[in-house]
Amino acid sequence: MMRTAAIDCGTNSIRLLIADTDETGGLTDVERLMRVVRLGEGVDATGRLSDAALARTFAAAEEYAELIERHGSPEVRFVATSASRDAENREDFVAGIRERLGVDPEVISGAEEAALSFAGAVSVLGAAEDETVLVIDLGGGSTEFVAGNSSGVLASRSMDMGCVRFTERFLHGDPPTRAEISAMEAEVTSLIVVAAAAVPLGTITTLVGVAGSITTVTAHALKLPEYLPTRIHGTVLSTAEIGAAASDLLHSDRTTRAGLPYMHPGRVDVIGAGAFIWKCIVEAVTEATHGRVGGATASEHDILDGIALSVATRGK
Repeated sequence: MMRTAAIDCGTNSIRLLIADTDETGGLTDVERLMRVVRLGEGVDATGRLSDAALARTFAAAEEYAELIERHGSPEVRFVATSASRDAENREDFVAGIRERLGVDPEVISGAEEAALSFAGAVSVLGAAEDETVLVIDLGGGSTEFVAGNSSGVLASRSMDMGCVRFTERFLHGDPPTRAEISAMEAEVTSLIVVAAAAVPLGTITTLVGVAGSITTVTAHALKLPEYLPTRIHGTVLSTAEIGAAASDLLHSDRTTRAGLPYMHPGRVDVIGAGAFIWKCIVEAVTEATHGRVGGATASEHDILDGIALSVATRGK
């Protein structure tokens, strides 16, 4: 067994996985935590990480540093994604993380983010030799489209659309207005066309969605009494079921969303945009495959698992 620590710092949340990896590459969780710090708050408009967002992120990093030390100080890989790629003051972020965790955060490319997401998702769901799996990692600032099979990644594209970015850009009403939704729909549709030029949607045999927006839509469709990862992971929903759940979340007001028993407080304000992006992607895949792919599987395992596996692999 090899113990590793993986940290995924995205636009909306920062997550920690401390895990043991066996000789077959299987992961056993020791700690799996998420803190919503909204690092990317305002980045789409200002191009900078705010002082408040950095302070929230650094506080979570200090908490994670204590946990990592408590569990034997395993090797750490810290991956930062969309918000820190976009920010002109990202060196402030890098220096603050180095001070607290003793490692440099890797501000990775969209292509590497896509590959890690794919590795994490298929590590538990698997992919048959004759399958082409499309993994969608829908984050706060970007969405990764990555297609692959049992041999690895075949094609990928990272698009600058995510639940935080598009909430800030388009959705200001409570609930959002028809005009706001229409403007967002036009942008989402356009970006899916761009992604599909790099990742041909018509070749897909299985669609898998990862990250909090997608798992929350799944929880909503299942009407869970609380957020239950074991119920969500592996759940297959039809395109119609995903569309209905996503539309309900988009058109609900903030009070209604906040009262849902499976809704994380840090996702209340941004779930409408995230749900809508997911709905549009699923519908696009269904259309491109002429109904052959008529839904999607939700996975609780994602880029965080891919990061942990990458540490274990390079440690051999």
